[in-house]
Amino acid sequence: MSDLLLKAWIKTRLALKNYASDNRGVTAIEYAVIAVAITTIVVAVFGTGTVDSGLGEALNGAMDKVINTLNPTSKP
Repeated sequence: MSDLLLKAWIKTRLALKNYASDNRGVTAIEYAVIAVAITTIVVAVFGTGTVDSGLGEALNGAMDKVINTLNPTSKP
């Protein structure tokens, strides 16, 4: 019985040691934090789609100018 208990203790101790040194969960959390940060920056720069703001509004204005220059509505 003592031998079985010792083997169970060793297996449990090794499993806990391996679990403590496993970095896969930490890496996944880091990637999630980076994804949230990138999403926040994109929303801040381009707006949410309902209200034009920031860089999105500037890009829309610039594209409108380009389109109006290339395709004028009235010809001289």
